[in-house]
Amino acid sequence: MRNMNVKEVETAISKLCIQSCCHLPEEVVATLKKTTGTEESPLGKEILEIIIKNAQLAQDTDCPICQDTGLTVVYAEIGQEVHFEGGDIEAAIHAGVADGYTKGYLRKSSVDDPLFVRKNTGDNTPAIIHTTIVPGDKVKLTVLPKGCGSENMGALKMLKPADGVEGLVNFVLETVRIAGPNPCPPITVGVGVGGNMERVAELAKHSLTRHMGEHNPNPKYAELEAEILRRVNLTGIGPSGLGGTNTALAVNIEYAPTHIGGLPVAVNLNCHAARRAVVSL
Repeated sequence: MRNMNVKEVETAISKLCIQSCCHLPEEVVATLKKTTGTEESPLGKEILEIIIKNAQLAQDTDCPICQDTGLTVVYAEIGQEVHFEGGDIEAAIHAGVADGYTKGYLRKSSVDDPLFVRKNTGDNTPAIIHTTIVPGDKVKLTVLPKGCGSENMGALKMLKPADGVEGLVNFVLETVRIAGPNPCPPITVGVGVGGNMERVAELAKHSLTRHMGEHNPNPKYAELEAEILRRVNLTGIGPSGLGGTNTALAVNIEYAPTHIGGLPVAVNLNCHAARRAVVSL
């Protein structure tokens, strides 16, 4: 058994909030640079170059890549041999988010009572926490700031099993077309398949934590990712929605078992700033 003070988690979350909002993962920047060589639209190419320059400026100055620093989604993979001491682990995560968003001068976008009052919570809490118990004595923390421009364009549909692959592809393409410029393309398209209504939404969101360029280990799903990416890029929406051949950088699919009578599908879009920061404690 390994004892870990929750203050260690709080400190790590604070740092990850700032890192994720100011420093794009290297493979995301590399993918953006690669698209400048394949973009056929001169305006689209210019937009991609501006996006890359913005990411570099954010990294050099430790400033947010985007004014929308999002709601904070935290994935905590906790080893079953870890014993937390010194407080509540979820409270520590919330405290880390509050600290990071304050120290990093990150915009605080969380509002309570979303229907009637919509009062800002003042520190971007509560975080949205997904916890899984895994073997071992390590704690892996992933912070995924999710802005609303892309989050608003997500969609979920309870397809029938007979709709099959083509039904899924058509739904994903319809979602991307309706989104248009709103999620700030070139986007990452997260797709969840299976489970039930809440599980499929979680699958779609979790797919966005994947390293860009990493495919589903199941060859059939990896092939489907490539085919959907090809068809998304044929929509012509392009960088910033102003036309071009690079509407998406990647398509990530995750799946889970489902009921014999169902085929749930969810789509969660991420903007060109595919923000993510990870640490293992």
